[in-house]
Amino acid sequence: MTTYLLAGGGTAGHVNPLLAVADALRAREPDAEILVLGTREGLEARLVPERGYELLFVDKVPFPRRPDRAAAAFPSRFRRAIAQVRAHIRDRGVDVVVGFGGYASAPAYVAARRERVPFVVHEANARPGLANVLGARRAAAVGVAFDGTPLRRSRVVGMPLRREIVDLDRAGLHDEAAAHFRLDPARPTLLVFGGSLGAQRLNEAFAGAWKDVLDAGWQLLHVTGERSELPDPDVPGYAVRRYVDRMDLAFALCDLIVARAGAATVSEISALGIPAVYVPYAVGNGEQALNAASAVRAGAAVLIPDGELTADRIRSEVLPLLADPARRDAMTQAAASVGTRTGTDNVVGMIDEALRSRR
Repeated sequence: MTTYLLAGGGTAGHVNPLLAVADALRAREPDAEILVLGTREGLEARLVPERGYELLFVDKVPFPRRPDRAAAAFPSRFRRAIAQVRAHIRDRGVDVVVGFGGYASAPAYVAARRERVPFVVHEANARPGLANVLGARRAAAVGVAFDGTPLRRSRVVGMPLRREIVDLDRAGLHDEAAAHFRLDPARPTLLVFGGSLGAQRLNEAFAGAWKDVLDAGWQLLHVTGERSELPDPDVPGYAVRRYVDRMDLAFALCDLIVARAGAATVSEISALGIPAVYVPYAVGNGEQALNAASAVRAGAAVLIPDGELTADRIRSEVLPLLADPARRDAMTQAAASVGTRTGTDNVVGMIDEALRSRR
């Protein structure tokens, strides 16, 4: 029986790929022991037990960014975190460690190396995090979601995706999706969303342009986010939702998407071959624009900088796409060169390689 330790967490971007791989391992090897390493503060503390996996804890030790009291305490705190993971590896007889980035991964990589257990690194973002940059130096295998990710010895394996996305039959679910959102299955649909909390920039722009979308003969499914106060005009063809728990149905219905460019969002849209207009979130280190770059280069997507998205920009750039089915078809074909539904299987393949190298 193989014992796997999957390390990662903090955000959905780290937890969801981890869970996709955990589910694939459990489906393949029902008798395997699949453990998850995370912190008490991250989303993994809730999501991992809900999915039925045992969560082992490690202290959250952020890398210091400036010379202050926290930086002075970092070496001792990081050594303690490494010791915690080494104890987990020995006590549970871990055969291989798989890291997805985040606070739990850095001590997991060091602990695995000191215990002479092979470890695998997966990086979801086009701009890698520090934990994975360090881990990639000694990893048995390194996989990235996007071409061009500057990570040593890496190969493009794609993103481990949710099973409902991997198995999604868009054509087969189209009419059910239209009924679910109370939209017309015979009309093309533009999907707009900015994540679970929404995106104010997208909401404001489409507040001034939704009528133009409807006048173009399209209908609009607008997921505004749970905190949005955008009013619903309650008109036929414009479905406003604060939150959608069946994004598979939203993807099944739409013909074009306007969205943020989180790693999972770009990977799912590309894998499904849906033309997209990405509006990268402007805060942070610019990773969202990098996430979208390969799709834009391939011709599968268009990028509009966050600060330039207005109702007028929608009219000048998005509406012509609505009126150009040939261009949308070409974008769909281009997505095949950057998107994949086999990311989960590819990561499992890297894990198998690492286990073979140990044996």
